[in-house]
Amino acid sequence: MQQPSSITDPVALHPTIFVIYGITGDLAARKLIPALLNLYTKRLLPQRFAIIGFSRRVFSREEFREFIRGRMNVRPGQFKEEDIKHFLDHITYEQGMFDDTGAYARLASKMKGIDDRWGQCSNKLYHLSVPPTLYEKILSNIAHSGLAQSCDDGTGWTRILIEKPFGSDSETARHLDKLLGSLFKEEQIFRIDHYLAKEVLQNIMAFRFSNSMFEPLWNRNFIDKIHIKLFEKNGMEGRGAFYDPIGALKDVGQNHVLMMLAIIAMEAPKSFRAHDIRVERAKVLSKLKPMNSRSINRHVVRGQYMGYMQEVGISPSSQTETYFRIQAHVGSSRWKGVPFYLESGKALAEAKAEIDVYFKEDKRLRAGAAGTKENRQNILTFRIQPDEGIRVRFFVKKPGYDFTTESKTLKFKYSEATSFDIIPDDYERLIHDAFVGDQTLFASTDEIMASWKFIMSILNNLKQTQLKLYERGAGYIE
Repeated sequence: MQQPSSITDPVALHPTIFVIYGITGDLAARKLIPALLNLYTKRLLPQRFAIIGFSRRVFSREEFREFIRGRMNVRPGQFKEEDIKHFLDHITYEQGMFDDTGAYARLASKMKGIDDRWGQCSNKLYHLSVPPTLYEKILSNIAHSGLAQSCDDGTGWTRILIEKPFGSDSETARHLDKLLGSLFKEEQIFRIDHYLAKEVLQNIMAFRFSNSMFEPLWNRNFIDKIHIKLFEKNGMEGRGAFYDPIGALKDVGQNHVLMMLAIIAMEAPKSFRAHDIRVERAKVLSKLKPMNSRSINRHVVRGQYMGYMQEVGISPSSQTETYFRIQAHVGSSRWKGVPFYLESGKALAEAKAEIDVYFKEDKRLRAGAAGTKENRQNILTFRIQPDEGIRVRFFVKKPGYDFTTESKTLKFKYSEATSFDIIPDDYERLIHDAFVGDQTLFASTDEIMASWKFIMSILNNLKQTQLKLYERGAGYIE
């Protein structure tokens, strides 16, 4: 049985209220509630904290308590029953429609009551666990009800967590950013791209900048290409009505995939503080060469799996892509001429996320390849999920009298090196960092705008591309 630990990571000691808009939704059930419970049992939440759920459904106090208990995804023996009960004691509920100003007034009153009970003004953290179409409505009501205001005595902060997608194009992203900026300062805004919290993605920087054998090779002189893959085996799984107006390019291309590119291609930051890291990621994204009507045919492949239009919620004439492959280029001296292949899709042969770095082939190796056409490149792979780890493909001489080489693999796997119990889930890490004010794993305004600029150069030229059909379980789409 897991015991509450005494982990000494930085934690917001000041009393804090965490408000979850849309607590009855799928994201709260799958990610937020389990993450908060884990943080609580690890003693990584303030001693005085409260979680307030806000949604449309009507619950009695006991009904809501049982509803949350059912969303914890607790394995038998994982936590003490006493800890679960105490965690539930910190959670309350405020029923209301998202466009009902009276509900926000009741929420503000409830929060003031908690502050009065604690005898001080608390930190306020808001999470928008709702569809993006509701962001503007909720943000406006937060403003009108005074919920965006920090403590008058300066003792507590106010912050907001907002999910991707951040806007549906460049214009809506700018509009949303302007609205957020009217309510909060940049240091108060935490834009979630949960891929940034993946342990292996964080480890890429450590791998590059802590191992002097690799960083000198991290440029166009030694690297031939970089392939970023985000593959899914599942199709719509009931999400067709949500997915069809968006498509793969907006769903994962504008955020997850481009963030992986930014991390693998960024320059060394001045420091490992959040501001300096986010500046370097934004620089990479801003240097992506935009597509035009001539280049898009050569550098972009779009596909749709067969049977997609028979899924629930899909338009029978849909031209939405469920797959893409992009050949992107970063216009910097480090990466001049190096192609970045960005590939993602649904209903593919396997589910995985990884980054392959292909180093240029040494022509002398061909002499030992015994006339084969085998790829002779060294490949460095960062496996993000599943089977998180790092592997390197290298060559050695085969035993014997001839000088013939063969490939071998050097591997590091998290599951073999450490216990997964100590690796925080992505949302566990994100919520923790929002509590302590660390924005490293959150996207900045500059990153969001730069990524939309690149994706919009593709979306604005989609008529120049052909939507190719592929069978479910396909591997590579031509």
